[in-house]
Amino acid sequence: MILEVVKYGHPVLRERGARIKEITPAIKGLIADMFETMYESKGIGLAAQQIGQALQLTVIDVRGATDRPSTLELDGLTADVDAFMPLVLINPKITPLGERVTGPEGCLSFPEIYADITRPEKVDVRALNEQGEQISFRAGGLLARAVQHEVDHLNGVLFIDRMTAEDKAELRTDMDDLHTATKKALAKKK
Repeated sequence: MILEVVKYGHPVLRERGARIKEITPAIKGLIADMFETMYESKGIGLAAQQIGQALQLTVIDVRGATDRPSTLELDGLTADVDAFMPLVLINPKITPLGERVTGPEGCLSFPEIYADITRPEKVDVRALNEQGEQISFRAGGLLARAVQHEVDHLNGVLFIDRMTAEDKAELRTDMDDLHTATKKALAKKK
């Protein structure tokens, strides 16, 4: 089922997600719905907060992004990124590695708003998968950027929080318009 992607201004986007203690049928259903929603929205990642659920859960699939490469290491060996996708991360913990690099980012909760964001070029990830099994890997390139972006969401951090002051100033009107429209839409639902 395709879910509504909440937009900037919705309070759930600023909430830290609750840890998932058990992989229930409801959680598995939510994961399936999140993938369907992400693909329909043409995204490469979607956090539970973006569909109105404050949980430590995100889905990622970078296979469609051929313009920006990703790297993956499993147990210290280079692995096939495509074979590792789609990816479910439950209760993820990340350790940033390497130099900081700047690259373009967008967000499904911020339609048509893009900026260059500086993040570590690699990240070590530990999480549970959809079967409740512990997974760990090292990601680089776009996959590292996507993991960091989505884990930020799980902690109530938005990519606008990582923008330069200049980019924020340049995008201020668009962000304010989106925030106002979201608040109005929420008020109508009450």
